[in-house]
Amino acid sequence: MPDTDRRLTEQRNPRSARIDQMESLAIVDLINAEDRLIAGAVAAQREQIARAIDLIVDGFRAGGRLIYVGAGTSGRLGVLDASEMPPTYGTEPDMIQGVIAGGYEALLRAQEGAEDHPEDGGQAMEDRQVGPNDFVLGIAASGTTPYVHGALQRAKARGARTGFLLCTHPSEKLLKEHDVVIALLVGPEVITGSTRMKAGTATKMVLNMLSTGAMVQTGKVYGNLMVDLQVTCQKLQDRGERILVDTAGVSREEAVELLDAAGGHVKTAIVMARLKLDAHEAQRRLEEAGGSLGALFTSP
Repeated sequence: MPDTDRRLTEQRNPRSARIDQMESLAIVDLINAEDRLIAGAVAAQREQIARAIDLIVDGFRAGGRLIYVGAGTSGRLGVLDASEMPPTYGTEPDMIQGVIAGGYEALLRAQEGAEDHPEDGGQAMEDRQVGPNDFVLGIAASGTTPYVHGALQRAKARGARTGFLLCTHPSEKLLKEHDVVIALLVGPEVITGSTRMKAGTATKMVLNMLSTGAMVQTGKVYGNLMVDLQVTCQKLQDRGERILVDTAGVSREEAVELLDAAGGHVKTAIVMARLKLDAHEAQRRLEEAGGSLGALFTSP
């Protein structure tokens, strides 16, 4: 009997049907050729991705959160993106969250059975008191993960906006259920069903776009500089100093002093240098401008 599973993530890729007979260089070339298809699949969903950014930003401005929910690779990518936001953009730890089926242990070791329980996904939304100002994005390459569907159903019931990111053709039901659906049609994997490959790469690209776009639109970027970073290590200290030199025209020595006076907050230090203010007044002026340097420096 032929396999009737229509999910792209479960189809066999005819171009890799003989991969087990290939030499190493041929394997590399084949995987690289397949990976070249990813950017096009992401570009095809540009409007849906932009729509998701708008929903996230609307939620942030109302005091809400972005919550990623997934299992396996999808869940790990969500946790990864969320965990990188505080050091990069100075966000509060709960502003962008990653929820993975199986919890912390699933980050380190596969907990495959955890994805089969929709009630656990629902409970995760209850535990986080998801509400109308939140945007919850379900991530499931196959589009069928019960844990993710359970989480989204409960999130919707609690009034949250919801989105779904998948790597197969979405059903009409799925399109109607959620505020936005992002379908990344990267095609069958080189190794059948191994969605950590093209599907995983495409997913990470989109999560980068979503979080970065939201950070830009909420004033955490000035020009193309991550001015809301917190100086918490030598690398970030160096970056913070260079940002101050570039944006405020100060010397390295002055940049060090400004960062120290600003408690390691680059954005505050920029305002101090540009407007000749102390840290307290610089922070007050920033708050009045909604945290946006662009708005502050262009205001009359």
